[in-house]
Amino acid sequence: MADSPKASSLLTVLIAFGANVVVAVAKTIAAMLTGSASLVAESAHSWADAGNEIFLIQAERRSAKPGDAAHPGGYGREAYVWSLFAAVGLFTAGAVVSITHGISELGSTEPANDYAIGYIVLAVSFVFEGISFFQSFRQARGIAAQRGTSTLRHVLTTSNPTLRAVFAEDAAALVGLVIAFLGLLLHELTGNALYDALGSILVGVLLAVVAVVLIDRNRRFLLGEPGSARVTDAVLSLLLQHPEVETVTYLHLEFVGPERFFLVAAVDLVGNDRESDVAADLAAVADAIERSEYIGEAVLTLSRPGAVALRPAVLG
Repeated sequence: MADSPKASSLLTVLIAFGANVVVAVAKTIAAMLTGSASLVAESAHSWADAGNEIFLIQAERRSAKPGDAAHPGGYGREAYVWSLFAAVGLFTAGAVVSITHGISELGSTEPANDYAIGYIVLAVSFVFEGISFFQSFRQARGIAAQRGTSTLRHVLTTSNPTLRAVFAEDAAALVGLVIAFLGLLLHELTGNALYDALGSILVGVLLAVVAVVLIDRNRRFLLGEPGSARVTDAVLSLLLQHPEVETVTYLHLEFVGPERFFLVAAVDLVGNDRESDVAADLAAVADAIERSEYIGEAVLTLSRPGAVALRPAVLG
């Protein structure tokens, strides 16, 4: 059920932040020297990514705060709030700037200069972005392998918004570098700045698509994303293993943060204890369930008479 430790996610963000700052500075200098529209778009992309990483660091820090009187369930959902800010930043500072600049350059007849500098910066940027992407890919692949799913599917469905954002932004960065290279190369070969401008627009469209996907995923978790069938099965088995629980007739799991759930269940208890004893037994089971690092809060109640018992899928 677990993602990698939070330290691993924070390391992924810090590596991405460092890479993006270095790359953004290099691309900005190259854009100024060459006058390439594609490099302007790429520099905007990298500055947007670097700024977004600050939001993601804040997401990691804020979501780790323990519960208190104001928020007894903890602050896990802050991860989605700050990740949403990062996705909006990618859209506005990355996509909109790149598309707008590309459109303004469509009719340009001014030739680019120092193509070699542009190619060198793009190549170096690809190396730095590749290192950052490898870190997020390795983290995602390891967890996906543990869960028997594909890496891409895990990235799209994981409750860890930091991993998803860094993975998506780094992947988009690598594709964007290829687009920028082709735009610059075609500009040099044909002498037509149209290709460079189109490269800027395509980079912007790519960033817009990534940003919209990230915004939608964070929106879903903020609204209350339910646990998957696999996770629900695992929690149901955990409840049924408790000696006080005879059957479970209702179970609801909802994400309240990365790999943290709010649990509501209706159960039948073993025996026919008095009402006061039943209340104590329910509290004891809830306390035991909440000891799991994945359960932020558990609320248990008695099943209605005649309610159908749930069974894990693995048990048929």
